[in-house]
Amino acid sequence: MTKKENNSNRLEQQEDSFYKLSIQVSLNGLSFCILDTIGKRLALSHSLRFNQELSPYDLQRELRESLRVNGVLEYRFSEVVAIHRNALFSLVPQALFSRDDLANYLKFNAKILPTDHLDYDSIDGLDAVNVYVPFANVNNYLYDLFGEFEFKHTATVLLETLVKLPANGTGEICYVHLAEGQMDMTVFSGKKMQYFNSFSAGTGEDIMYYLLFAIEQLGLDPATIKLRFLGEIEAGDATYDLAARYIENISIFVPSGEPYATVGSEEDIDFTLINSL
Repeated sequence: MTKKENNSNRLEQQEDSFYKLSIQVSLNGLSFCILDTIGKRLALSHSLRFNQELSPYDLQRELRESLRVNGVLEYRFSEVVAIHRNALFSLVPQALFSRDDLANYLKFNAKILPTDHLDYDSIDGLDAVNVYVPFANVNNYLYDLFGEFEFKHTATVLLETLVKLPANGTGEICYVHLAEGQMDMTVFSGKKMQYFNSFSAGTGEDIMYYLLFAIEQLGLDPATIKLRFLGEIEAGDATYDLAARYIENISIFVPSGEPYATVGSEEDIDFTLINSL
């Protein structure tokens, strides 16, 4: 079977499918979910946290095994989205962006290799472009499985989702997304993004160090800023209680109504994973 014939068969399968697949990968874990677009429910979801940081090769192996064991390959999909979660990215103002300078945008704040494949996302709702290093071997593997698919960086999905939220009155609001040892911090003033950065933060003390330092550098007041946590944190755990000692207006961010009902899983679905669908 030629590649052209193979892709044609895949397109025929996609046309009569009502399932969408979202996959998120990082060197510290992976997750995926399947959306039933007719029933508006999650037909399947799964997450896996690794005991230690893996190589891209081992990440692909874990993904292949997880898709097989969980029966993902038994479905046909109308859409497949892959989300790459790593710190190898840089936000660039749209006015300064050129596709010929991807390496220049990354080289000052990320260690990149000559063999790295570089890519970028235009961020809907923001006048900015996210330049990043995707896991090329994972993308190649997914292409072999599903044919054409969409991929984005997790920061793109996070920012596109947050910028669409209704403005939270006056003053600043800080969103802190925690997942797999990575902390993504975003500050909005109304609809205007003032700040975004990502940190490796394995403990509550790490999280508070970066949070308070950024608030100080931005000239914000811990007594008035609104702090909303997302991801791997719950009200009353050690990190939440530590933050509450320094930030008065603090809560777990819960979107107004979960977008989809979850079937067959008690696992929490990552904010960026579910919002990529």
